[in-house]
Amino acid sequence: MTNTADTPPAVPDMRTGNGFDVHAFAPGDHVTLCGVRIPHDAALAGHSDADVAMHALTDAILGALAEGDIGTHFPPSDPRWKGAPSRIFLEKARDLVRARGGVITHCDITIVCEAPKLKPHVPAMRENIAAILGIETARVSVKATTTERLGFTGRREGIAALATTTVVFP
Repeated sequence: MTNTADTPPAVPDMRTGNGFDVHAFAPGDHVTLCGVRIPHDAALAGHSDADVAMHALTDAILGALAEGDIGTHFPPSDPRWKGAPSRIFLEKARDLVRARGGVITHCDITIVCEAPKLKPHVPAMRENIAAILGIETARVSVKATTTERLGFTGRREGIAALATTTVVFP
């Protein structure tokens, strides 16, 4: 069939979302990344559990839906979210996708820090995110990198995370 101006091509509804988050270090003995507790000589400061990776992924999913950001749904001024586990935010984003009939098909998270070393924890992080999203672990990428000692992460002042996700509406 030849396409004309009157009959637009059938295009699958596939969306990509990006998220970014940063948290500074604070006194503590561990960080939580992708829901995994990782021993460290500092914690991350934040209103919730400060899981910078889950926050970036939540924003990526919300972005794919054009639903604002994590602060829109979970304002830091709301005392209900004080110390809350970030999995609550990720589950809400996942549920919004499902309520619209969508499927999260892939996510890619990059965590930027000099320390702690994350490589030994990556398999557990991938499994945890996959379990929350209800997708195969093979569809979850978690990577760690440094900034070669440049910037705030290079000075070991905090951790940043970037995330990209793909959502398909069959």
